[in-house]
Amino acid sequence: MGATADKIKGTTNEAIGKAKQGIGEATGSDRLQGEGVIQELKGKGQKAVGDAKDATKDAVNKAAAAANKNL
Repeated sequence: MGATADKIKGTTNEAIGKAKQGIGEATGSDRLQGEGVIQELKGKGQKAVGDAKDATKDAVNKAAAAANKNL
């Protein structure tokens, strides 16, 4: 999965998680609140993976450009 897809899925999971937490709070459902927290954290993790992939790609591209410059 690409970095952009990871970031999109992460953002979606964060939003759904926050919504579940709000609904759980409004209805008094501890279970739904807990699911929301877990889903939000999952989304944050997915976004972090996407950011790491971008950073790695940028570093590789910079190294390749530097190597090509020296040729």
